[in-house]
Order: sequence, then structure tokens, then C-alpha cells
Amino acid sequence: MEKLRVELGERSYDIRIGNETLDGIGENLKTFGLSPKVALVSNPTVFSLYGERVRGAIRKAGFDSVTVIIPDGEEYKDLLRLEQIFNELLTHRLDRESALIALGGGVIGDITGFAASTYMRGISCIQVPTTLLAQVDSSVGGKTGVNHKLGKNMIGTFWQPGLVWIDVATLKTLPKRELLAGLAEVIKYGVIYDGELFEFLEVNRDRILNLDSGALTHIIKRSCAIKADVVSKDERESGLRAILNYGHTVGHAIETVTGYTRFLHGEGVAIGMHLEARLARILGFIDGAGVSRIRALIDSYGLPLEMPSDIDVHGILSSMQLDKKAVAGELKFVLPEGIGRVRIEKAVPEEAIRESLWS
Repeated sequence: MEKLRVELGERSYDIRIGNETLDGIGENLKTFGLSPKVALVSNPTVFSLYGERVRGAIRKAGFDSVTVIIPDGEEYKDLLRLEQIFNELLTHRLDRESALIALGGGVIGDITGFAASTYMRGISCIQVPTTLLAQVDSSVGGKTGVNHKLGKNMIGTFWQPGLVWIDVATLKTLPKRELLAGLAEVIKYGVIYDGELFEFLEVNRDRILNLDSGALTHIIKRSCAIKADVVSKDERESGLRAILNYGHTVGHAIETVTGYTRFLHGEGVAIGMHLEARLARILGFIDGAGVSRIRALIDSYGLPLEMPSDIDVHGILSSMQLDKKAVAGELKFVLPEGIGRVRIEKAVPEEAIRESLWS
């Protein structure tokens, strides 16, 4: 397996990347000094595919597992489902040395991490991401949380996992729309940090979409390495880590005003990346060729580019004002200056924002 390390002192942990490796997760749990009882959190779709296999690996390693199934979808990443997890943990008497295992995509990883960070004031969490978006982004870095009807991820914590276990073979059962949504986050890493990764995505589109394991392993490993490097330098987003929010100021607003049901997270980010690149062009930070290249790559992977015409301008602007990245109502944008280079910009004129969103 490929191995990366997120260096955070005593909170450091490994990211393991392999192919057909789900059966190995149980043996790795032995290294954490856990209680014999753990909880596996998943959704019906993922559990039907991989749940029994993971439970078998856990059982073989000597652990008893409690299974918690929450509905599939961003709209279920809320306080009600968090309470469902707590009810199961308390009913089955998991203790401070127990662990939660998140088997699924970003929704499962976020809510499981949040539950782990607050149950008995914090227990171990193991991330086993099964979507591309979760593998390259949300499973790494320790951001946890749930949504509120007024804003995405507005309630949460920083809580690093003990291990991230990535099996690229799980992507074979991922719906194409989910795969493409995950690729939006990979494109993001190319724009903000790594021109070579951006070029790899341009040149190897067919290999990636055909689920070539070598190509997938490369983009997952490189994306995780970038995020690990950024998080190691700025765990709590006081500076550098904010660059990971490229495309998210607009993207989160789109998700919020559409009730988290119309767009997948990566689709919102794809629109956000294009429109925020356009904003950077309006402000004179990037040339037209750079914007065109970003637009072309997003479009080549079948991702949306434009703000839907039926979305209200006031709703988008209001949602952005409530974004957790805004301070005293002042919006903060991550804007590209070129491929592999971005800047963080505050006090962007509203006229420029409106022009970029609805040109």
C-alpha cells in the first residue's frame, strides 16, 4: 500500500492507499489499543456493498462492532442523525477507548467525525472513505460537522482521525455522477497548488474516467499529499489552509439555497471554481487564458459551470454572508492567479461578485 503521513505532533496519523484492501482494516485497528467494542457508521447503499466485508474484518481481528445506518444524502447530515448515532453508542455502552469507523462518503465521514469528537469528550475515529471526494478531501484534515438550514457545516469541530484507509477498488461501484463530483476537488488541488497535477488531469482524462487503478491512485495520492502538507502547516485554518476553500464560497451558497438536494457538493464546487476564476479575471488577478483553461478542464469532466438561472441573486449573496469563512460580514474569496497559484482576497466589491456570478 501507498503510505502518507499527516504530521501534527501527537495527533499525527497515516493515510493508507491501496487496491482491494478493505479486508486489512481489522488488523490495523489492533495498533490503537482500543476497547473490544467499536461502532461502524454507514449508509444503506455503502453498507449493502461493503458493510459485511468490513464487519467481518473487524470481527476477525477480535472486535465486536455495533452498526449505525443513517440515510444517504447531504440533507441528512444534521443534528437529528447525530443524535441517532449517540443513542446507539450509549445503548451499546461504548466507552472512551472505543472507536467510530466511518464507512462511506463525505456525509458519513463528517458526521461520524463530529460524533467521535464529542462522544465522552472525544474518542478515536477511523475514516474508510468510499467516494472519490471523501478519499481526496473530506476524510483528511480533521474537519467535522453537520449542516444547518441556514448554512453548510456551520456546526462542527476539528478532530483528526486516527487513520485514513483508502481502497481505490470501492470507486468501481461509485455512480458516475459521484465520481465526477469527486474530480472537482482534485481539479481544485491542481489550481491551488500543483500545475503538474492539473496537467495530468488534462492529459489522462480517459484513463481516469475508465477507472484505471494507476491513474486513480496517482491523483488520490497527490491530492492527499497536498492536503496533508497544507494541514500540517495550518491545522485550524488560520492562514494557508484557507486556500483549500477555492470554489467553496460560491459552492456552499449554491448547496444551501437549494436545500442540499439539487447539487452534489463537488458540483457546487465546480460551479464555484469557474465563477471564482471569473471573479479573479474581473479583478485583474488572472488572464483570460488561465480562466479558459480552468473552465475547459471542469467542462471536460462533465461538471456544471454556470449559476442556474432560477437561483435568486439575493439568496446567494445572503448565504455567502452567513458562510463561516466570512468575518463581520466581510466575504473572503480564494482567487487563482494562475494554474497552481492562488491568493486570498477580502473586501471584494459586491458589483464584481454580481458580475462574476451572472455574466
